[in-house]
Amino acid sequence: MERNWLLSYLAILIVMAAASTSISDSDSVSLASTTRHLLQAKKACPIKFEFLNYTIITSECKGPKYPANRCCAAFTKFACPYAKQINDLTTDCASTMFSYINLYGKYPPGLFAAECREGKQGLKCPKSAPTR
Repeated sequence: MERNWLLSYLAILIVMAAASTSISDSDSVSLASTTRHLLQAKKACPIKFEFLNYTIITSECKGPKYPANRCCAAFTKFACPYAKQINDLTTDCASTMFSYINLYGKYPPGLFAAECREGKQGLKCPKSAPTR
C-alpha cells in the first residue's frame, strides 16, 4: 500500500513538473517571439567611424565640468555631416559613433544625450553643414 502511495505521489509530481514546464516553455516562446524583433541585427554603418578624427570634440569638450556650450558645438560640428546615416535606425551608425567618441574622449556615459538638446528632434544641424 505504501508503495502505491509513493508511486501516486511521484506521478503527481511528474504531472505538476510537466505542467509547469509547459507553462514556462510557452512563456519563453512568446517572450522569444516578442524580443526577436528587438534583437535583429542592424545593417553595418557605411561610415568608417574608426578612422575619423575626433580632435574636434576632444579638444573642445574637456572635463571635469564638460561645458555644454563647447561640448555640444563640437559634437554638432563632428556629427552633422553624418546626420542622415546617424539618424538611420536600420544601421548601427549612431551606436558605433558614440562608442568611438567615448573611447577617444573618455566621456561619462550619456554626456551628449543629456547636455545637447534643442528640442524633440534632437540637435539641429546648420543648413550649411556638408553631408557625407
